[in-house]
Amino acid sequence: MTQPIKPGGADESYVVENLLQILWKALSAVQLYSSNNKIYLQAVDALRGALTLVWQRLDELQLQVSESALLWEDKKVLSQEDKSDSIPWTLFKDGVRSLTLSPGVEDREIIAFLHVIKDARLLAAEDPDDLLTLLWEEDFQHLRYGFVEISSDDVPRIQADTPVSQSESTPVSPGEIRGRLLREVEASGDTPEGVVDVDDFHSTLYFLDDWEVEYLTGEIDQEYQQNLRAKVLEILFEVFELQQNTKVRGEIISIIDSFLPHLLGVGDFQSVTLVVRRLRKLLDETQELTPDHRQAITALPVKLSNPTALGQLIQSLDDAAVQPTKDDIADFFGELGPHVLDTVLAWMPKLTNERVRETLRQVAERVAQEHPEQVVTALKTSDTAVLLQTLQLTSSLKVARLVPDFGRLLRHADTEIRRAAVDALGAIGSASAMKQLERSVEDEDRGIRIASIQYCVQHRYPGVLQKVEAVISGRALRGADLTEKKPFFEAYGLFCGNAGVDPLYQMLNAKRMFRRKDDPETRACAALALGKIGTPEARAALEKAKGVKDPLVRNAVGSALREIGL
Repeated sequence: MTQPIKPGGADESYVVENLLQILWKALSAVQLYSSNNKIYLQAVDALRGALTLVWQRLDELQLQVSESALLWEDKKVLSQEDKSDSIPWTLFKDGVRSLTLSPGVEDREIIAFLHVIKDARLLAAEDPDDLLTLLWEEDFQHLRYGFVEISSDDVPRIQADTPVSQSESTPVSPGEIRGRLLREVEASGDTPEGVVDVDDFHSTLYFLDDWEVEYLTGEIDQEYQQNLRAKVLEILFEVFELQQNTKVRGEIISIIDSFLPHLLGVGDFQSVTLVVRRLRKLLDETQELTPDHRQAITALPVKLSNPTALGQLIQSLDDAAVQPTKDDIADFFGELGPHVLDTVLAWMPKLTNERVRETLRQVAERVAQEHPEQVVTALKTSDTAVLLQTLQLTSSLKVARLVPDFGRLLRHADTEIRRAAVDALGAIGSASAMKQLERSVEDEDRGIRIASIQYCVQHRYPGVLQKVEAVISGRALRGADLTEKKPFFEAYGLFCGNAGVDPLYQMLNAKRMFRRKDDPETRACAALALGKIGTPEARAALEKAKGVKDPLVRNAVGSALREIGL
């Protein structure tokens, strides 16, 4: 059955690509099945239908042949890098450089052409025939091909009557040369060390050139490196698409289901990813799927993403001596869907393999960026470890729509969670994030208070002024050290304006009535805050305090004056 035309009218490029994909599948059927097999006949019918679609748009189809692709109007319409199963390479290596198909080829000649390709792949090196000979014997009328001669005719040949000689007048035979060498060795006594006798070795009639050795080595390497599991899976999926028998399709689904644990056990994530993608394609494109088959196909990826099974898989990755590539792991998790985020986040703190942890972190980041709603779900978990991992992950992503969820966590009982929420809001830095963060300025934990006010200063958020003013004028900072006092006074100086000059001057000079004298650290912070205000009034207040005796306060006044002077 031919594939449907794209809605709205497909262009010629799509129709040609569709034809060549069906041509490649038909070649597989020709190679695997006899001519009376049902799958063979379905493939032939599909190919003829695809050619009919082409003739509705083109008078003839002209294709250029390269090593790894067939091109139509300089665009790749069939690209096959794997030479062992490549139509372009089969044609190219025997000299074919172009193919032209015209209406009528679908009657008989296109099938004959596929059989020629199949037969050419089976030719041995000593066979007198080659691809061009097989094409010529078919005498095609609606299929034309252009080719180049591949031969060694241009290489100079040594004539049989040309002697090997020392001079033109004194020919010397190889036997005479060999005898002369033997006599020289005998005259010198024992055979010198390192000199070998050619008679000790079996000679060969032919030797390979360097480029031939290189080619054979490359072909052998490619043969050993190819993914045979993926090829087997491709065949299964092709049979599923071509075969509409419900019993056969059910058995193929069962085979794939039993094959998946083996693939995961050997770490072949590439093949598992291929399976998941092809299953999704089957659901979208395969005609006449029964409800049972559709349900079974849908269930296969769900089994892979089950938290228990996925957890065991992550554990095996952490313990494995040989690891899949990062891209293979990332592609696999990406195909399972966003709901794997909770499982990945739960396992990340348990991993000992740094490479696996970094790969899963990248997977989690991608899911969080593409599916923020999944992060919202993760932020509602009661599992503190998962919650902390989620906050640490999303801090670097700066997802603005998560601000309300981060704000809710500022009231969490766990100090580490509250601190992670503060960092997440500080990383976002928007007005709404700072509005949420404002509440943490009065948190019971010293580290959270300092981090909150520092983020407000960093993002120049004036809305925090009222809370800061209450803190520095009250008793909250009386027992605090300089590292906590300083950011609060800095924030006050940034946002209060001239209205703060007088109260800061009173603190600096310790002249407030009915209150005990402020400690040197508070006075020094007041001086630094005046420097942040930076107005002439603030400068005048600092000038009056130049003669203060305490060295800590005096240094702070000088530093503030230098800042204003800048």
